[in-house]
Amino acid sequence: MEYLSERVSVDRRDGRTSVVISARPSKGRETLLVTWTITWLLCGIYIMVARTELQVGDPLRQYLLVFLAFWAYFMLKIGKATLWRLKGFELWRIKDGTLTVKDSLFGYGKASDHFVDNIQKLGLLNVDRSSWKWQWNDSIWVIGGERLGFEYLGRKVVFGKGLTDDEARRLVPILKDALQKQRSKA
Repeated sequence: MEYLSERVSVDRRDGRTSVVISARPSKGRETLLVTWTITWLLCGIYIMVARTELQVGDPLRQYLLVFLAFWAYFMLKIGKATLWRLKGFELWRIKDGTLTVKDSLFGYGKASDHFVDNIQKLGLLNVDRSSWKWQWNDSIWVIGGERLGFEYLGRKVVFGKGLTDDEARRLVPILKDALQKQRSKA
């Protein structure tokens, strides 16, 4: 087993290549994320309590109900991102002519398979780092920040959540080599 960093490991044996990427951030960022999640939860609870104290005919009750619907939506998004950052892993495996990419949370997740013969243009994503969309996608508050991608049967597939630029650059040759070995076997 080879470690590219404390979050990224590569295992090459028995005719397969496996990559495991931990989504865990640094301790400071983790503390900030958990604090933000707890604060968001407490704000929602406070609004729920305040709504129950209003009289039934008060129009503010309906406003707070709509507000709580938006709050609940974002609470689900925040909760999922927090769980991903604390317990999530991205798993890649190249074996038997197939690249499998799986986002694993507590061992569960949907794996997507891609036949290596149909994978083209594997490499780093070309992103505009000054764009607002990229800044948001790369933040700790969301599940995202993909750095690698390829074309598969005419559509783009992105993966490599939370990789640094250095980790992504070091993984590309490893993946290309593994894909080439699988193609030559077939």
